[in-house]
Amino acid sequence: MARRISNTLTEVELEFMQILWSHKEAAPEDIKQALNVKGRTLTGGSIRKMLLILMKKEYVERIKEGKKYIYRAKVKQTNAKKSMILELLDRAFGGSAFQMFATLLESSEVPEEDIKKIEKLIGERKKEENR
Repeated sequence: MARRISNTLTEVELEFMQILWSHKEAAPEDIKQALNVKGRTLTGGSIRKMLLILMKKEYVERIKEGKKYIYRAKVKQTNAKKSMILELLDRAFGGSAFQMFATLLESSEVPEEDIKKIEKLIGERKKEENR
């Protein structure tokens, strides 16, 4: 069975995007240096290949500046996170937000502070729906 092509980000693609979101724009050499700081060593060819994949997925755009290319994120970080969550919700939980939240609460120690924030968001959502 052929592997389904996902439009969301893989772990490595997300690393690249986090660099681009934090730097606003970067040349492949800048990305290589940022990855090295994180302990990840990739060749220049691997970096360019990953950037091409991100361009194909329409997460990144390339701009020619002089003799080199600069890469910028085309997708906002919040939009990418939302897309990843929605895909997880659909694939792992059959679209059930309840199942996703129940699993999270049952399988890990969620700090009380986070639970209070979630309760506040739910309360705000209910108020919006009642308007």
